[in-house]
Amino acid sequence: MIVERLNAREFRTYERLEVELGERVTVVTGDNGAGKTNLLEALYFGCVGRSCRTHVDAQTVRFDRPVARVEVEGSDETDAHTLAVAVDRKEGKTFFADGAKVDSLEPFTWRPPVAVFMPDRLELVKGAPGVRRAHLDQFVAALWPGRRAARRAYAEALAQRNALLARGGGATEVLNTWDRELARTGVELTANRAAAIEQITLRFTVMADELGLSGSPGLRYRASAAEATEESFVQQLAERRESDLARGFSTFGPHRDEVVVSLDGREVRTYGSQGQQRLSLLAMLLAECEAITRVTARSPLILLDDVMSELDAKRRDKLVERVSDLGQVLITATERAHVPESAPVDLELAVFDGSARPTGGNRLSA
Repeated sequence: MIVERLNAREFRTYERLEVELGERVTVVTGDNGAGKTNLLEALYFGCVGRSCRTHVDAQTVRFDRPVARVEVEGSDETDAHTLAVAVDRKEGKTFFADGAKVDSLEPFTWRPPVAVFMPDRLELVKGAPGVRRAHLDQFVAALWPGRRAARRAYAEALAQRNALLARGGGATEVLNTWDRELARTGVELTANRAAAIEQITLRFTVMADELGLSGSPGLRYRASAAEATEESFVQQLAERRESDLARGFSTFGPHRDEVVVSLDGREVRTYGSQGQQRLSLLAMLLAECEAITRVTARSPLILLDDVMSELDAKRRDKLVERVSDLGQVLITATERAHVPESAPVDLELAVFDGSARPTGGNRLSA
């Protein structure tokens, strides 16, 4: 699906926002604090059903307003589609797909896969392992929608086993049953994650080099299980059972795994500079977009927030060349000069504090 229009009401700093987007590249310019990031967040929110900046939905509602609503319109090769998300400070979120109220936007595979780069997303590199695991699971679902259920099945088995451990374990046979279920779902989840990382390892190193990340970058999935078999998994759980009972939770399994982003053999989250972390994140996201396009033949929606300011002219050209070949792109910048003139730009939009204006004859209102 190509996104053609974004409509938002009472979202962040915008009272009303109506934006038409280009099919390939749209450039959004404005001063710091003008609302560029909020525009990208609204687009992500409408396509995915959640924010890319906060876990608290109410924070996306404009100050002193009770409800926000974001609507995204677009089309694929055969049909027009509409996605909408409403956020009520008291009642929570409501989702709509093609005008019908739905429980979630996840099942609709015509939605565009969305990749977003913004300063807030640096947690994917320098944050806790759980952030990277969650992102990897989302990437697995984007590559292979049918494998989405594996993460849910493992989470349910883990919750059941942890509940038993917290109560002292209960009957041995019952705990054995959940050990086997945790092993079955854990092996599947681990295999899915490892396969997803394998899809992007080589491209990550190529992208990192093109973006100017000097050194030898690396990306790998570090699994807690040495052997990817159910028998080995069950044995590991048995060996840790006394310790798990003492702690009241499971200490072994893919919920303890890690995605390691490295440079010259050292983890970027610990030893990398801010610039190295930014470039590592950007290389990983672009490698994921390329994999999604290759595996699914779906074009991702790529949102790049203030990425040009830290790249030289050569790297900017290379970045725009890459992303414009991958899918639909929105790029924000404080100055239009930060985006190469050679870029295949369809639309140029300018945003201001609480309002927006078109440039070059393009249409946008707020």
